[in-house]
Amino acid sequence: MTKRPAASSASKARTRSKGSAAAKPAASAKPAAGAKRAGTRAAARQPADLATATKPREPQPATPHVAGAQTPATLWAAAAVQGLEAVGMCVATALAAAATINGKSYQTASGIALTLIAFVTALALVAIAVGLARAKPWSRTPSAIVQVFTIGLGIYVLDGHRLEWGVPMLILAAAGLAALLAPASLKALNRT
Repeated sequence: MTKRPAASSASKARTRSKGSAAAKPAASAKPAAGAKRAGTRAAARQPADLATATKPREPQPATPHVAGAQTPATLWAAAAVQGLEAVGMCVATALAAAATINGKSYQTASGIALTLIAFVTALALVAIAVGLARAKPWSRTPSAIVQVFTIGLGIYVLDGHRLEWGVPMLILAAAGLAALLAPASLKALNRT
């Protein structure tokens, strides 16, 4: 390996002065020339952009799950139960709104608030039902919580001697929980 001789400090100074002298004319260049150069760069890039824009897109790989193709019947049943519960919540929303409008609510403000809460809950139940129908893993936990809550609410309603509301609630919640916890449903929802 051969070593280069070290440059003298005089030659380093000359190099620095040449570099700074060369930098001055470039800095004082007219803006029009710089703008013209930038325009030619954009024009030079344009054909490449057009070439990529006109290329046909490559087909995207198929998603691992197509809605309905691999969704087991038990998961469809759980989604149907969740949808029926959403319909029931819409009925409760309508009844709450009617009671508020007729002045049968304890306070008008609380009647309006309860009606809005019931409406938002109905929308959430619809979203969960759609998630179950599409076998989305995120829908499992909210659906299970809704079923357990509905069982508790059904018992409470039965205790209030409202069999026409309590019995359907308990039947739907038990069916929904059974369909949700079926092995085929759990397998479909455990996919990542």
